[in-house]
Amino acid sequence: MRSRTAQTSYGALVALSNEAASWWWAGAGLIALALLPMWFGSHGLGILATIFVTAIGVLGLNLLSGVAGQISLGHAGFLLIGAYAQAILTTDYRLPTLLAIFVSGLVAAVASLVVGIPSLRLKGLYLAITTLAFTFIVRHIVLFAEKITRGSEGMPVDALSVFGFSFKGDLRFYYAALALLVLFILITLNLMRARIGRAWLALRDHDIAARAMGINLMRYKLLAFMVSAFYTGVAGALVALQTRFINVDTFSILISIEALAMVIVGGMGKVHGAILGTVLILLLPELLNLGFSAVGDNFKTLMADRIYEVKGMMYGVVILLFLRLEPEGMAGIWRKTRRFWVHWPLSQ
Repeated sequence: MRSRTAQTSYGALVALSNEAASWWWAGAGLIALALLPMWFGSHGLGILATIFVTAIGVLGLNLLSGVAGQISLGHAGFLLIGAYAQAILTTDYRLPTLLAIFVSGLVAAVASLVVGIPSLRLKGLYLAITTLAFTFIVRHIVLFAEKITRGSEGMPVDALSVFGFSFKGDLRFYYAALALLVLFILITLNLMRARIGRAWLALRDHDIAARAMGINLMRYKLLAFMVSAFYTGVAGALVALQTRFINVDTFSILISIEALAMVIVGGMGKVHGAILGTVLILLLPELLNLGFSAVGDNFKTLMADRIYEVKGMMYGVVILLFLRLEPEGMAGIWRKTRRFWVHWPLSQ
């Protein structure tokens, strides 16, 4: 019986997948996602597009915290930088919207050096507090730089347009967000199989041993911050394109907490875990709403009046349950389920 992990060549070891079934399942999943708009209205498409956009940022945080082992609570700041960079570049400087998405990611990556360089000697809780302080600093800079950012009034954002074709509207933006998510998933999978990804894993597991092996800790820590911030900046630009208007109040500290919850619930260091965690956390309010609607009007009213309190409580409950019952997150559940059916009927 093949284990699907033992390989006989380096090429097979670094390949995305040597199993034809994996490619068939990936193709089937893409076709299913492409056909989903046939069964969803505007509200459903908005939720799915939000999941795609958020998943790009969570993939970036997963590279930093899950793969490289650098805990960050400052990704709301990078998201804010990406969103405002998109708005300023397209509104004030008339840069093409598609190009502005990636330039916004680069702006966030450069800004990450502000927190990355002072944090080179920090780890754990100290690093998390430092990145959290960075978010507060960015929010106040946006508020004070009124001539550039319009301060607390917010900024309008031009719709996404590629070679004259506008992606204005829920359906068109859905497909644009899906295409970018697939692109970043492929980039992430290749990064994790390259020297960079293996160096990040060594840095996470044992930094002293990694240094002894010749890995430049300073270089790869900064690279992890920059790559993660680039992902989050792109996600912020897409948030601006989806909402068409941005305000500093949209990017609260809670976003960083939610993103870290998605990584933990999905499975630290796993690409599919980051996707599954994003789906679960973002669908929790909808699932709660459906559950309260089925129970009665009183619970539905409670959900409407105390939505933020209920969401915060459920995030805590979900994180505690996964940490206690399944530390590997949804990626671990997926692995065990797949192993069960692969070995069936000999599964225990």
